Amino acid sequence: MSKTIKIGLLGCGTVGGGVAIVLNENREDIAKRAGCNIEIKKVLLRNTSAKNDVVEKYRLAVTDNIDDIVNDPEIQIVVELMGRIHPAREYIEKALEHGKNVVTANKDLIAEFGEELLGIAGGKQVDFQFEGSVGGGIPIIIPLKNCLAANKIRSIMGIVNGTTNYMLTRMAKDKMPYEEALKQAQALGYAESDPTADVEGLDAARKIAILASIAFNMRISLENVHVEGIDQLETIDVEYAADLGYAVKLLGLAKWYPKYGVSANVYPVMLPFHHPLASVNDVYNAIYINGDAVGEAMFLGRGAGRLPTASAVCGDIVDTARNILHGSTNRIGCTCYTEKKLCPPDKEMSPCYIRMQVQDKPGVLAAIAAAFGAQQVSLYNVIQKKLPKPGQAEIVVITNNISKMNLDLSVQTLNVLPVVDKICSVLRVEDPRLEETGK
Repeated sequence: MSKTIKIGLLGCGTVGGGVAIVLNENREDIAKRAGCNIEIKKVLLRNTSAKNDVVEKYRLAVTDNIDDIVNDPEIQIVVELMGRIHPAREYIEKALEHGKNVVTANKDLIAEFGEELLGIAGGKQVDFQFEGSVGGGIPIIIPLKNCLAANKIRSIMGIVNGTTNYMLTRMAKDKMPYEEALKQAQALGYAESDPTADVEGLDAARKIAILASIAFNMRISLENVHVEGIDQLETIDVEYAADLGYAVKLLGLAKWYPKYGVSANVYPVMLPFHHPLASVNDVYNAIYINGDAVGEAMFLGRGAGRLPTASAVCGDIVDTARNILHGSTNRIGCTCYTEKKLCPPDKEMSPCYIRMQVQDKPGVLAAIAAAFGAQQVSLYNVIQKKLPKPGQAEIVVITNNISKMNLDLSVQTLNVLPVVDKICSVLRVEDPRLEETGK
């Protein structure tokens, strides 16, 4: 096979090293599938004198100057795997301006500057691909753009953060407190020493912003995503959920409301045990799509790690190589081409779970039911348990389908009731049975 397409690799750490491993170890199979040889010509490193096992094993040429890559006429694909927004953004822009095709797995960059970079790529008629930015090894970006292109997507929701999914699995299966689950995740390398982006939902928010932008063909920025994490979640809520037939998962959700527009959220959600996402545990990720033609479809796999993410990146490299061979680069450009409305928060609907501490005396349930009734909220289930402290009880309520506005008003009303000592937690519920009864 005489044709060789050469790559400039920006970064050779966890994922970059994984890409080098996959491209070299699977060289022959990749060449047959791509229709050409694919070779790493240069690797950009911050410190070229630092020891790098992958660079040494495959005898890769290194540089610390981006110009050595973007000015090299033999390099046709630049693969950015440095992480962070800067200097990755500037390097990608420079590569695109020099007519290089670009592949990246940088979710932070795509969520904030994806539309802008796709615009530059379109102007230069080169590829800009980013399958690895969401879901690690799970194929989802290309399926949304290709396989599901004939669908009107109704909703997309996913477990897109392995750290929090591992923690929630431990809280559910082992009744582990939040703090202990976090420490275990850190000890196993699933969580960073500063876990803020994971546990507060920011990592998931970036990913759902990317997915929603593609699914609904509109620009959804991080600022458009309502974000709640699991950092306020207590194990008792996970236990109550299980008793009621639900699993608690941190989900990224985007929905199309025909009358009002698109909503995008990240928050802990109670899912019925029979829902496909409810059984996705530990560090696995899954993305669940509802389209008008396909119906329901789910994509499951490892959402992070050296080789799973490298798999997605290498898939983009192979696809780009094919496009170069056939003169069809930039055949799928930016798909955020429609001006759709964002759904006002008070129009978003879902059933809800509310746990509260109350005084243990006659008339409490009636007062609480009246407070919900005043806001036109119907109740699906109510549980009351005595607490160890005399004169106190705990009440858990699951509502039927209600708007966020009515939920907020209900919580405000409950907070001023003399018999309610404390609203402990509020969780959304994704359950079609309750959504139907709440209409």
